Amino acid sequence: MAKTTKGVADKLRQLYQLQLIDSKIDEIQILKGELPIEVSDLEDEIAGLETRIKKLDENIADVDHEISAHNANIKESQLLIERYEKQLDKVKNNREYEALTKEIEMQNLEIQLSEKKINDASATKETKTVTLDEAKQRLADKAENLSVKKVELEKIIQKTENEEKKLRRKSEKERATIEDKLIKSYDRIRARYRNGLAVVTVKRDACGGCFNRIPPQLQIEIGLYKNVMACEHCGRVLVDDIISEELEAANA
Repeated sequence: MAKTTKGVADKLRQLYQLQLIDSKIDEIQILKGELPIEVSDLEDEIAGLETRIKKLDENIADVDHEISAHNANIKESQLLIERYEKQLDKVKNNREYEALTKEIEMQNLEIQLSEKKINDASATKETKTVTLDEAKQRLADKAENLSVKKVELEKIIQKTENEEKKLRRKSEKERATIEDKLIKSYDRIRARYRNGLAVVTVKRDACGGCFNRIPPQLQIEIGLYKNVMACEHCGRVLVDDIISEELEAANA
């Protein structure tokens, strides 16, 4: 729809109408609550846990490989010791005897070293296995929690999706009729406040957004529709009861 020059009252009606529509969209977002963020966070945590579990599995596999290598070393040393002990029965002099004895001592030391490394690796494996089991349990818990959250979110989306789409179309249609300058101001004010209120009424002589008192003279000027008036405290656009009641009744 082409934007045309309008009187202040018409501009205020359009802004307040847009505010009513956007506030309904905000209510739907509140209904969803923190669920979309919680779902996203859980998905990130699960991805992190899956990566950690994969890494732990790889670490444990490396430790198993290390233990197997040390066991192989022990068997090799044992075979060498057997061979050297058989050779001891055939030695011809002290030099050969001492050389074989030294080799047996060396292989025994190799066995002791490998056994120590096996014990250290086994302790490491036990620690990593406990950590892995804990990570798997956390993953299962997170996955279960994610499933529940997704079901909750899906129910809310199914309930509100059509209404939200309809409201967003209405919001875009309404925006197309409002001056760019006013839209920019409206969006800037909405982004400033958590409740998203950029256009409010004067209630009991106070701003409907920040609840600060509105001077009588300003209230009169609001009702004259000569200019778009804003609260001097919070900057929200102010409309009178005539416009608010008219549009709220029409949107009821």
